[in-house]
Amino acid sequence: MTPRPDGWLEVDARGNLNLPPDLMAELGLQPGGRAAYLIEGGDVRLLRSTDRLARVYIEPTDLCNLDCATCMRNVWDETPGWMQPDIFQRVLDGLKHFSPRPLVFFGGYGEPLAHPRLIEMIRQVRELGAPVELISNGVLLDEARSAALIDAGVDTLWVSLDGATPESYSDVRLAEELPHVLDNLNRLRKLRDRIGSDRPQLGIAFVAMRRNIADMPAVLRLGLSLGARRFSVSNVLAHTAELRAEELYERSQYEPPESGARPAVDFPRIDFSPAVGAALAEAQRTGCTLNLDGLTPGKRMKTCPFIAKGSLSIRWDGAVSPCLPLLHGHDSYLDDHLRRSHAYTVGNLNERDLPDLWLDPTYRALRERLLDFDFSPCVTCNTCENSYQNVEDCFGNSLPACGGCLWAQGIIQCP
Repeated sequence: MTPRPDGWLEVDARGNLNLPPDLMAELGLQPGGRAAYLIEGGDVRLLRSTDRLARVYIEPTDLCNLDCATCMRNVWDETPGWMQPDIFQRVLDGLKHFSPRPLVFFGGYGEPLAHPRLIEMIRQVRELGAPVELISNGVLLDEARSAALIDAGVDTLWVSLDGATPESYSDVRLAEELPHVLDNLNRLRKLRDRIGSDRPQLGIAFVAMRRNIADMPAVLRLGLSLGARRFSVSNVLAHTAELRAEELYERSQYEPPESGARPAVDFPRIDFSPAVGAALAEAQRTGCTLNLDGLTPGKRMKTCPFIAKGSLSIRWDGAVSPCLPLLHGHDSYLDDHLRRSHAYTVGNLNERDLPDLWLDPTYRALRERLLDFDFSPCVTCNTCENSYQNVEDCFGNSLPACGGCLWAQGIIQCP
């Protein structure tokens, strides 16, 4: 089904395509600049300029109140910490230089609600006019925090739900917290409805594995009952041999999606096993729109989704990375090989301001390289020692050599 156009563009007498100022600003295009485009089938897609900062991921802390089986924190050796006020002030000072304001997403590899100043941080970002999203496990979402999130103006709250029953939830989250989390979300909805606000909208993030894929339709129904308007499904990133056995993406290929105005569920690339097929069939019966772009054969997947979103990521200590996965060094399995992903930063806010880092020539060149994604096909090849870490590849790329990145293949995805 061809989507209804969002607008029309004029072609002048000389054959030039004229873009309106608001679209130019949204795409980050400047007179005299250049724009990348994609041709897919009969469609042409104009891409956002790699100089347009559209999204900023902020990691308030890499500490967490849970010990989930899927978390990379189980296999790293790093000293955890909290983002300090002076670093966050540098974030705010930097955001003021970008127009339109980028969306700010509080997340990373810890529990944002554990940060004692999170609500104040959200308020300060909203005062700048930037949209705000937040991801949480929902355990700390008590009445006071719920009221504060509503009052602070959070646009979307993402909550991780990897099971629809206390048993399946605790099998992943290693905590018997599901009833408590559901009570928290119900209370948030009632508080929001009581004051007549439609914010924050609720999003549900689900990590699919062999052990919980049958629960996915029930999680969708549970989310709908809580008023969720957005869903994100990802595969698990296997940091251990045990998680390697939980993978669902050895032979991923699918059919194209339907479209509609119903709550959407974004799926990664995943193997069409009988269990997954049954879960997808039942998921469709929930009334959600299943977006299977990542599963479509021939769909262009080899591109960095973080660059495509126009994003950067800021670690709790002020380090700036092109993406969330590069914030911290970690190990994960690529087929049967353990691959080391070294952290990569383009600088630190303690030393340089955000606009200066964003427009650094080396970083700009990296963003264009990531958009082109001319890296060795480590995910499909995986036969030489170069694939065992992201330091260099067979095409001559150096750190970060992203050919083994499962985010770029549409296998792992973040909200």
